[in-house]
Amino acid sequence: MRVVFAGTPEFAVPCLRAAQRAADVVAVYTQPDRPAGRGRQIAASPVKVEALAHGMTVMQPENFKSPYARDGLREFQPDLMIVVAYGLILPQSVLDIPKYGCWNVHASLLPRWRGAAPIQRAIEAGDTQSGVCLMQMEKGLDTGPVLLSLTTPISAVDTGGMLHDRLAALGAEVVEDGLKLLRAGIRVQPQAQPVEGVTYAHKLDKAEARLDWTLPAERLAAKVRAFTPWPICEADIAGEKLRVHAAIALPLAHHVAPGSVLAANKSGLDIACGEGALRLLSVQREGGRAIAVADYLNARSQLRSS
Repeated sequence: MRVVFAGTPEFAVPCLRAAQRAADVVAVYTQPDRPAGRGRQIAASPVKVEALAHGMTVMQPENFKSPYARDGLREFQPDLMIVVAYGLILPQSVLDIPKYGCWNVHASLLPRWRGAAPIQRAIEAGDTQSGVCLMQMEKGLDTGPVLLSLTTPISAVDTGGMLHDRLAALGAEVVEDGLKLLRAGIRVQPQAQPVEGVTYAHKLDKAEARLDWTLPAERLAAKVRAFTPWPICEADIAGEKLRVHAAIALPLAHHVAPGSVLAANKSGLDIACGEGALRLLSVQREGGRAIAVADYLNARSQLRSS
């Protein structure tokens, strides 16, 4: 089984390892090296780092618009192409090259949360369940029929990072299971996605991370969890701009303006919301690191209350 793997971020690395265990990965496609981190130094993608560490052939075309790029893929004579968070929309001319087409691992239970940020949008929306789908790719955005899927509950404490890691591991499972079945000559019957229940997980924007205190505390707590570890929520609190790393919603009745400090003590920093209050547990000052609110209040003792 000759497999070409296409992926870029950390999420795709477990799937690459699974593909390597179950098939012959003849080439790995990933995004070109780009500036990353605070220093904006040119850096290889996590998938490229993993591939090179295991001596795999790495290809980094900007796209597949040119016949040269498509011919390069064709020369690998792939039976299958596995795509996981690659970062490019593949044209039909590419989808048609592998013998068995292209598979995609998507981090949601399709058709809910098609698109770029399914993990964060699921938590932000208050979903209680997520999962991964192994999908037969077609031209549309995450519209292809589903071959295999696995589910996982979303707990009240799950952050975007925690759910990301769990779904990455499940993605590796469906890749390995799918490859083993294909190698055994078993063709899984693709199941068309339902026409009802389609939602889109639009790409995260840092501007969304600002907390709007007029919203209910439950919604803000979900956003804080969803946007951890990136892009991290932020807000103006008692005259200071803070990033919020952890918070919980409290069903407190109050009659003060949203954004007002209701309480500040070792238990947390309680901020009035449109409904209820948001208790901040971990915050970050500009130029600092994430710290517990109890430590933050040592520096701002004037905020302390009983």
